[in-house]
Amino acid sequence: MKQDTFKIATENRKARHDYHIEETMEAGLVLTGTEVKSLRLGRANLRDSYAEVKKGEVFLLNSHISPYEQGNRFNHDPLRPRKLLLHRSEIRRLIGKVREKGYTLVPLKIYFKKGKAKVELALARGKKLYDKREDMLERDARREMERAFRERQKG
Repeated sequence: MKQDTFKIATENRKARHDYHIEETMEAGLVLTGTEVKSLRLGRANLRDSYAEVKKGEVFLLNSHISPYEQGNRFNHDPLRPRKLLLHRSEIRRLIGKVREKGYTLVPLKIYFKKGKAKVELALARGKKLYDKREDMLERDARREMERAFRERQKG
């Protein structure tokens, strides 16, 4: 995939800390004109957002896209539910996983691909506190090893 056809608008960095990511998928995002302009400026936040299946359709909830400054009266509601575009078979599979196995649909990032807004949606399971602590210890140990390795390379 070419790097120039893909521009990340916003990323949910906390998602990988709070959830075990089982699988990811790409979904289209239905937006209004001012939302697209605001996204292109990078004025969005996915921190507490999630996706939910309602009546056979998937919606992105709790995602904040700031109002566009030059939007006047045509501006959008920043927290409105936004429809995600997925194939019917993908939606059916998601419904089964979310209902049975206790998974959550979490958006990881919103990006533009060939001019269209896309969401990277993850099928995730929540981490327990001890899992988060374990991950932090592993990350710290990895950093320490890399630091020691760089010190040996220098000296």
